[in-house]
Amino acid sequence: MKYEKLAKDIIKNVGGKENVISLTHCVTRLRFKLKDESKANTEALKKMDGIVTVVNSGGQYQVVIGNHVPDVYADVVAIGGFQTEGTEEAASSEKKNLFNSFIDTISGVFAPTLGVLAATGMIKGLNALFVALHLLTATSGTYQILNAIGDSFFYFFPIFLGFTAAKKFNANQFVGMTLGAILVYPTFASIMAGKPLYTLFNGTAIQSPVYLTFLGIPVILMNYSSSVIPIILTVYAGAKIEKFFKKVIPDVVKTFLVPFFTLLVVAPLALIVIGPIATWAGKLLGALTIAIYNLNPTIAGLFMGAFGQVFVIFGLHWGLMPIVFNNLSVLHYDIILPLTFATTFAQTGVVLAVLVKTKNPKLRSIAIPAFVSGIFGVTEPAIYGVTLPHKKPFVLSCIAASIGGGISGFMRSKLYMLGGAGIFEIPSFISPKGIDTGFYGAIISIVVGFVLGFILMLFSGLKDEESKEENKEVTSGDILIKQETVVSPLKGEVKALSEIKDEAFSKGVLGKGVAIEPTEGRLVAPVDGTITTLFPTGHALGITSDKGTEILIHIGMDTVQLEGKYFHAKVKQGDNVKAGQVLIEFDIDAIKKEGYSLTTPIVITNSNNYLDVIETDKKTVNYKDDLLTVMI
Repeated sequence: MKYEKLAKDIIKNVGGKENVISLTHCVTRLRFKLKDESKANTEALKKMDGIVTVVNSGGQYQVVIGNHVPDVYADVVAIGGFQTEGTEEAASSEKKNLFNSFIDTISGVFAPTLGVLAATGMIKGLNALFVALHLLTATSGTYQILNAIGDSFFYFFPIFLGFTAAKKFNANQFVGMTLGAILVYPTFASIMAGKPLYTLFNGTAIQSPVYLTFLGIPVILMNYSSSVIPIILTVYAGAKIEKFFKKVIPDVVKTFLVPFFTLLVVAPLALIVIGPIATWAGKLLGALTIAIYNLNPTIAGLFMGAFGQVFVIFGLHWGLMPIVFNNLSVLHYDIILPLTFATTFAQTGVVLAVLVKTKNPKLRSIAIPAFVSGIFGVTEPAIYGVTLPHKKPFVLSCIAASIGGGISGFMRSKLYMLGGAGIFEIPSFISPKGIDTGFYGAIISIVVGFVLGFILMLFSGLKDEESKEENKEVTSGDILIKQETVVSPLKGEVKALSEIKDEAFSKGVLGKGVAIEPTEGRLVAPVDGTITTLFPTGHALGITSDKGTEILIHIGMDTVQLEGKYFHAKVKQGDNVKAGQVLIEFDIDAIKKEGYSLTTPIVITNSNNYLDVIETDKKTVNYKDDLLTVMI
């Protein structure tokens, strides 16, 4: 596992496996639901290498990792043995307000789809670009195949959302997918092409032709391809109904009878009631969005641009996603995301200016990957690593993004498909009719956002004095966690302290650490330091490292009773030693013949002075292998 140590540290500092209800991830964050958030060590997590920051929002404990979050997530799940969603009983014990529950539900349903959704959107966007540049024609085979690749995921989106929604609502995921497939069943489209039996709600805004009935009940068929609200509500209802059948159906036949009755009840309910009502609500939501937008698109852009990154920080952008998806399904375009398109580039422009101005090597090391990530639409490293900690850069990025959003609103830019983020999102603004003023508005907005962010930061700048102070903090350890590695003083098998029969060691009274069952009769120094204690019998010693870590090594259990027999000290108290230097030699076979255990604890006796002491994951160690990591 590439991130095994980081994964273990994360699990430990969110309160342990037993404190985790569920875990998922998005583009840059691990999203935990915890039983008790007070058990999480937020400050320790924030200071770890490999973690950008920690955000508590939307009922989730979010550990921001960066671009490599899928790999870290995989290791955390493997080590923790987590399921990606907790049980409904566990989740119900967490107290959340209605808004937090909504954000948590939306992120849980949509987040797993974002990678593939972005990938297929990028393909569709590039295909539109090829047509706009006359590299392909809309009738060519190449275009048709690329369009199928790019369009299929979103067209059959209800099926995929059926899966993720069922996972979120703790229902049978294949039942959820089946319900999604029913909504986009191709035969219904051909039925709708025929002559209706009659029309319901004649002369109203919801006038609906009826093409078929179910048990005499009229079914209002709708086009559910690419829709989101109907399937989420359907699966939510299905989860409740499935739970009922699980209670009343005998265990011996639950495997097939629960989905049998669930589908028989929920599918007609979806087609007759849930689907039509959800579709009408979706159209109303789309119309309301456009009405608000049309009041003044420029002001809407200024507002959304200014607060776009603030929404991301608190996870509130998930609340906008149902509206975005609904707009794409109902209106076939979206006007919300274009207003925030410039925020990514404004952040990136500010980060570039910071790179130009600062002489702080630590800040530069963070800013370089943050700049690269920002170009491709991932701004969390820039926000949490560069702009937000220094406050002024973040404010300047919001100002630049606001101007960019205002331009996008003024030129009425529209997003016609969900593609990648950052520069990969550009083709998504190409209208089915070709490049128009809205497309140019999107380009101008990101250029202005980037350039304005760069200029504002460059001339209001990060002063050299500030950079020097940061360097001082870095070298003094004020903003970084220092650590000291204690290497193995023995060769042998690693054991937990809890396995030792002596309670002073096994219960951690003397400090944190590990034990080793030695295979060779030689003890070496685990650190550079000073021998502060050497027992006359030679069976134990204390060493204090040059950094102040106090280490006790006790060779065997009750070996003091040998009164120094079989132990030969090679140093004396007060000696300065180097890691790996031989300290004591002892006769393993003779000590065992005397009936003594050679299990040797190595403990940090002043471990209470430190943030943590992390043990090695190895089962066996050789001399000078990393054994303990002391977080200072």
